[in-house]
Amino acid sequence: MEECIGGLRHLYMTVFLSGFASLMVIPAITDITMLALCPGQDECSLAIYLSGFQQAIIGLGTVVMTPLIGNLSDVYGRKSLLTVPLALSIIPLVILAYSRETNFFYAYFALRTVTAMVCEGSINCLTLAYVADTVPERERVPAFGILAGFLSASFVCGTLAARFLSTASTFQVAAFASMLATIYMRVFLKESLPGRDGTLRQPILKGGSDAIEEDGYSPETIEVFKKVPSAGDLICLLRSSKTLSQAAIVSFFQSLAEGGLQASLMYFLKARFHFNKNQFADLMLIVGISGTVSQLLFMPMLAPVIGEEKLLSIGLLVGSFNMFLNSISWAVWVPYAATLFSAFGFLVQPSIRSIASKQVGPNEQGKAQGCISGISSFANIVSPLIFSPLTALFLSEEAPFYFPGFSIMCIGLAMIIAFVQSTMIRASPISSHKISSIISVDST
Repeated sequence: MEECIGGLRHLYMTVFLSGFASLMVIPAITDITMLALCPGQDECSLAIYLSGFQQAIIGLGTVVMTPLIGNLSDVYGRKSLLTVPLALSIIPLVILAYSRETNFFYAYFALRTVTAMVCEGSINCLTLAYVADTVPERERVPAFGILAGFLSASFVCGTLAARFLSTASTFQVAAFASMLATIYMRVFLKESLPGRDGTLRQPILKGGSDAIEEDGYSPETIEVFKKVPSAGDLICLLRSSKTLSQAAIVSFFQSLAEGGLQASLMYFLKARFHFNKNQFADLMLIVGISGTVSQLLFMPMLAPVIGEEKLLSIGLLVGSFNMFLNSISWAVWVPYAATLFSAFGFLVQPSIRSIASKQVGPNEQGKAQGCISGISSFANIVSPLIFSPLTALFLSEEAPFYFPGFSIMCIGLAMIIAFVQSTMIRASPISSHKISSIISVDST
């Protein structure tokens, strides 16, 4: 186990630097958005709607891009495809590192929306597929947990840095860290080799098409666009395993809840308790520490004992308590107390990804992880369309009844649905779809 995990150290560092860059700006972006759109106000429906619109558009793009990038990485390699989202993520940060004036905010908003369509889910999808390439199946759960733990650690360090840096310095440091992540990955990270044959199925820099020799078959010319998975391909993949389809349903409702929380919670706290940048940073710091502890300590210890299926259900159930407690916040200390439950919520995604990785063959890890990421992205389209108007309504004077946290309560219900579905997932033997994939790889 230690040998496998040690072989991923450059991937972990890449994830840490990338996460540090993207997550450290979150405490500041709410204030910047409201200053640009509604200066001097604590409640701004325009900011809520615009953030929800951005989240929906990003989700729409990632629904298409994440399965595409994941599938292409099965052919061209993880490192080659990982370069694209890492490089694109630098651009929006550089804009706000230069200036936070209104015109620059709108430029950031537009470019962040466009680049996030490629970056938002792709980095996570490709790093998960890289781990699946490298780590044996029985050791993937703790490996996925450690990967998520490094992301949580970057969240903690980024939030801590944002807590003590000025807004201008926060974006400057984030832009530098994003550049460093890209350079580090290109220099130190080795290209992964999907499957077991020890070679990439096709180098990415080779010209338009290539002939692939297969036993018993004449060479075929494969166009790049023919490698783009269609909706039918993804549906066929999900139908190949009942467990995989159940994991996809859980991922949808869990992402629906997480997306709703992202679209609602900060604006709820801003309106309810007048939270500022430092208070957001303190709250996120507690959440990040909880996530780091759960993923680096709890998950490697608990997953081999109780299995990722039970770990998934526990994470969803306790995560729903976090939502409900936030929704009825009656004092400023309640959101901080609710973060105690968030430690278990961080167990959810690594568990889902581990379950999904075990249902497909070695040459389909990118496609499977991309499929789950695409479903999560679709949930991120639906989520702001539901929860942003609901949040704006119940924070306004036109609310049908006084319950500022009503939208957060509804988010908790989505998490409960995910929990109920997760209880139907059972540890299953290797699917026939996976067996056939393994046999085809071993025979080459």
